[in-house]
Amino acid sequence: MRVLMTVEMDTDRANAAIGSNALAEVMQTAMDTMKPEAAYFGAKDGRRTGFFVFDLADAADIPRIAEPLFQQLGARLDLTPVMDFADVQSGLQRYAAG
Repeated sequence: MRVLMTVEMDTDRANAAIGSNALAEVMQTAMDTMKPEAAYFGAKDGRRTGFFVFDLADAADIPRIAEPLFQQLGARLDLTPVMDFADVQSGLQRYAAG
């Protein structure tokens, strides 16, 4: 299932990770684990935030992806199922077919 994971980092923990040069490593490890089709970084609600779209093949993979972000960055995570336009079209065709 394609998901959008929003990662809001605790400011103090992220500052410490930047100071120790760990933030880039934490993000690279997360990206290597997720293999996202898209990754963007910005600010949301005044916090450093990463936005990742990736295929979550098994819900049991969530701890492997999320725990390092929780533990090392004090992050708040949100996982939202998302679709591209082809998925929407397919879903609407199935809906119309009953």
